[in-house]
Amino acid sequence: MGCVRDQGAGTSGATGDPDSGPIEWRPPARVRPEESGLPKPRVDFKALFGLASGPWAWSTAVKAAVAMATAFAFASWLFGSQSGALAALGSMTVLYERTTPYAHRAVALAVVGLGFILSVAIGSLASVTLWSGAIAIGLVAGAATWLCQALRVDRPGALFFVLVCAISTITPGTVADVPAHAAVAAVGAAVGWLVSMSGALFQSRRPEHRAVATAFRQLSELLDAIGTSRLDHVQHEASLAVADAWRLVLLAQTRGYRDTAAAARLRALLRWVSDIHLAATDVSLARTEPLPKEAAGFAASLADAVYRPQACPDPALLDPLMKGLRPRSLESRLYTRLVRAAQAARRSEHDMEGRGLELYDTRYPSLGDSLRSALSSDSLILPTALRMAITVSIAGLIGIALGFERYYWISMTTASVLQAGNVVLTVNRGTQRALGTLLGVFIGVGLLLLDLSLPVTIALVAGFQGLTQLVVSRNFFFASILLTPMALMLAHTAAPYPVDMLAESRVLDTVLGSVVGMVGAVLLWRKASASRLPQTIEDVLTEARNAVSKALDPDVRIDPQQRYRLRRDLRAALLSLRGVYDSAIGDVPRADTTQPLWPVVVATQRIGYLALSVLALEQPPPASHITLQRLDLAFRELATAMWERRAPHLGALPRLVDYPRLNRELRALASAIRVAAAEDERAARRAQERLEDEESATSEVSGDR
Repeated sequence: MGCVRDQGAGTSGATGDPDSGPIEWRPPARVRPEESGLPKPRVDFKALFGLASGPWAWSTAVKAAVAMATAFAFASWLFGSQSGALAALGSMTVLYERTTPYAHRAVALAVVGLGFILSVAIGSLASVTLWSGAIAIGLVAGAATWLCQALRVDRPGALFFVLVCAISTITPGTVADVPAHAAVAAVGAAVGWLVSMSGALFQSRRPEHRAVATAFRQLSELLDAIGTSRLDHVQHEASLAVADAWRLVLLAQTRGYRDTAAAARLRALLRWVSDIHLAATDVSLARTEPLPKEAAGFAASLADAVYRPQACPDPALLDPLMKGLRPRSLESRLYTRLVRAAQAARRSEHDMEGRGLELYDTRYPSLGDSLRSALSSDSLILPTALRMAITVSIAGLIGIALGFERYYWISMTTASVLQAGNVVLTVNRGTQRALGTLLGVFIGVGLLLLDLSLPVTIALVAGFQGLTQLVVSRNFFFASILLTPMALMLAHTAAPYPVDMLAESRVLDTVLGSVVGMVGAVLLWRKASASRLPQTIEDVLTEARNAVSKALDPDVRIDPQQRYRLRRDLRAALLSLRGVYDSAIGDVPRADTTQPLWPVVVATQRIGYLALSVLALEQPPPASHITLQRLDLAFRELATAMWERRAPHLGALPRLVDYPRLNRELRALASAIRVAAAEDERAARRAQERLEDEESATSEVSGDR
């Protein structure tokens, strides 16, 4: 919960800033760094069955299993096995807010628990008829999707709110039993809260330290990607990691802790990783050859030093790399910042009087602003939530109309499939869900036929839950295989049903739910991302123009708080741009008009990061007022041309002697927009020719008759 935050002011800590004097710039590279390849989400064997990169979620798996077993066993002992299954679902609060600081997590998980309790109450009240139950599940799916995305609640998002509501519609009882059902869910939610918060007893500051360490590791990946075709993709991942580190460190600034030397040290490291990231951006767009591997290795070692100062690398390791460089060349500035970050990391505490330690932001964004933003016409959150609510409701109603007794499985499958995002990912996820469920049903039915005792059932359910969370981030197909027997055993415990009929209906329900989810993704708001892409490009150009104009104006003095806000807003716009494009590129067949915009997105992204790197300089070389006016006109014309999908009418760009890479990327953007506009014109002509041919063929057929 919270919003994307960022990016510090101009200074970086008590050790000073390497950019306090005039800057000596490296001459621009003759060749523009190669663009990264177009991201192409596919439906193929690797996408369906391959393992995504990343670590196995061992910690989450253990916590999920412990919470499930404890809640299931405790509630079964108190209220009976049927109520125990409901409490087991409530324990899934443990899956939320897994990376946030514990002070924030305590409040956030309590809110999630209240949401679970409300979902149980709604499901129980709506269970009076099948039709009302199906509609209630859809409404919960839509509302939970909107709130989770508006408040930045990470995955599993709305899925388990839907699951809890759906199971509540079949839990035995009447309207009078609704308070009892809600109380049982509260027991499970409390268990999940306790298990999730247990880490605070041993490593109370682990989440925020892990976020900063992750940012350093992503920075290492960025340094390793310089001079390669991976640059633009890795740049985005590094920016995401830095933004996430800022958000989590902000959330950790509780009263009492924020005034300690340990908190000051973490803030100093956060400043350094942010500034090093932008120094690396300058280097990456000035070079077409890779950096020495030692630079990436040094940054990776700094990640370990976030936790253990004694693991800090020796700054002397960078001396061979700095040998022969001009003192204020781009590479020298980058290495100097790495050295000073190491000096800050080497200390277990930080001088509270050091410069640059203020974060210039509040821990929590305005709740009203977050909700209003989620309702705006420019946001993708509202159409996503409406698509979820409508499709899940229709899925349940179709199941009832077709005579499916356990229609809620259809609703849950549809909700799970729609969480993928765009059409291609939804098809992938739907296929994975259907195939995984088919295999998982055999496992679940085999276990149910054994008529296991309650303790064994609890142990197996907890084991499947843990294994599901272990693999779900790597591949949803394998997670579906493990999730299905867990869900079958919980549902059978909550409302016993003939096993053979349960297996048959589960397979059919899953296939139907997957198909309905895919159809909903194709038919409802498929063009939402693509239609918003020009606006997000314009937003980045507007923020970049604002940042560059203020930073280079000789008559404007930017104070640290203004610099922070400029950097925060520009980075948020950059992250939004790439998120919208990645969503739009998977919305077929609309993606055909989105693919030609990839060079536009790359150039816009590079311009934005170059503007951020200018803001990272405390005293950037200024530009004349005439140059700034011409630059402002160029930015405005490019933004207007993108919005109108036409070739930009640019005169000669102002010559920015001190910022040659910005000049180069502006020219590249103008060329990319021109090519995209020409492609649009050709596509429109082809469409018109096809229409004329069809009309001509129709006329000939009519004449023959």
